[in-house]
Amino acid sequence: MPRKRDQPPPRTGGSETEVLRGFLDYLRAAVIAKVEGAPEPQVRTAMVPSGTNLLGLLRHLTFVERATFLGVKPRGWKATFHVPEGDSVAHVVAGYREAVERADEVIDGSAAEDVRWRLAHMIEETGRHAGHADVVRELIDGRTGR
Repeated sequence: MPRKRDQPPPRTGGSETEVLRGFLDYLRAAVIAKVEGAPEPQVRTAMVPSGTNLLGLLRHLTFVERATFLGVKPRGWKATFHVPEGDSVAHVVAGYREAVERADEVIDGSAAEDVRWRLAHMIEETGRHAGHADVVRELIDGRTGR
């Protein structure tokens, strides 16, 4: 499979929140792009000994968005990586997009100093798992790049 060209870092506005939000949105889109179009059943198949799979990564990030911005914490973080058998890729992607939309509403309604740490944390968390998704997707079908 040919390499996909990497997307350059985002061009953002000048405020601290605009810069942080721009990079977070960039990473959010990168993770979705890794999941969408991945073949079944590999999208939910563990590709490394730890059990990591693409769909589980996205589901986990859904819970992290909810916990970080909405205060909705899961009972156990390990379980957030498990995707119920009946959940389709479209369902998990839609759930992530909905969590992001609600998180963005919180960000938009908050002062920069109130969301600075949460934005930085989500950039770190999403970036870490975007890297995992890069490797897992390459193992599945050779697709690389953002």
